[in-house]
Amino acid sequence: ITPDGKRYDLQLKGSGATPFSRRGDGRAALGPMLREYLISEAMHGLGVPTTRSLAVVATGEPIFRETPLPGAVLTRIASSHIRVGTFEFTAAQKDPSALRALADYTIQRHYPDIAKQSEPYLELLRAVLRRQAALVAQWMNIGFVHGVMNTDNMTLSGETIDYGPCAFLDRYDPTTVFSSIDRNGRYAYGNQPRIAAWNLARLSEVMLPLLHEKVEMAVEKAQNLMTEFSEEFSDQWLAGMRAKLGLDGENPEDGALAQDLLTWMAKNRADFTNTFRKLSKGELPSDCESPELKAWHARWMARSPDFERMKQCNPAVVPRNHKVEEALAAASDYEDLGPFHGLLAALKNPFVETAENEIYRQPPSDG
Repeated sequence: ITPDGKRYDLQLKGSGATPFSRRGDGRAALGPMLREYLISEAMHGLGVPTTRSLAVVATGEPIFRETPLPGAVLTRIASSHIRVGTFEFTAAQKDPSALRALADYTIQRHYPDIAKQSEPYLELLRAVLRRQAALVAQWMNIGFVHGVMNTDNMTLSGETIDYGPCAFLDRYDPTTVFSSIDRNGRYAYGNQPRIAAWNLARLSEVMLPLLHEKVEMAVEKAQNLMTEFSEEFSDQWLAGMRAKLGLDGENPEDGALAQDLLTWMAKNRADFTNTFRKLSKGELPSDCESPELKAWHARWMARSPDFERMKQCNPAVVPRNHKVEEALAAASDYEDLGPFHGLLAALKNPFVETAENEIYRQPPSDG
């Protein structure tokens, strides 16, 4: 508990087998633990709700995957580690009192204002839905791909958790995936809102006994609530895009304006981060020979964009995958943490362009 009274959970990741290790050894390699440290600190710098990493400690022992790798333990901190999967696990124990206790504790821990409402468990679902809609909208607005959005990787606090096969977009492509086992694109960048809704539907299913004693009434309440997710996400996403494009006020055409830019970016394989950063400096993302881009630019300029606001919303630096891999390889293969610390320093102030962080602003070369 911090001096201001806020409670956090500490967790050791990679310290060994637990009852939840799914027949694995519970150990972790240095590279993935450093990745979680880098990406979680980058997300914090970008203003995205996230678990944090306090330390990565080398164990001095090898772990065995495809090849022997140096072992490490990550110390992770979170508002809590209560996840959708926590509720699924508890519901599977067939103990209604345990499920109610977990829900009560979650309300007390994260949403104390709803404790005295007439339907606190329904309001808990609504609160989680809204936080997740806002969180995934932020991911989409910065080009973040989580990689493995299963129910055990969705917190009820609304913080991003578990940075495994995650990355940031280089070229804008909604079908981008970063998990080698995601062959069908379930967790692709563009699918993230739908997967979030799917996860929340699973949460609502296991909470049905808390919503009403009659199953039919409980289902109706849950279904009515789930219809709110799409609208909530769309509102949050559009608010983020208005900020990225420097648009003051609300215009009915703003959604189409944002989507038309993304369509052009996908067609022309434009870099996600650099396109928005260039626009924030009053620069075009290409030589503007494209009639489509010229027409879009004219529509956008007619809205009198606020360039200074855009610079506060469009990062110059994100943890690009090729620089992350470069840093992890140096640490794992050569015990050289120099590239890691250089990248980490750049990610602390992602909205500032300096001579020192220029190498981290460049997209990867082809291939």
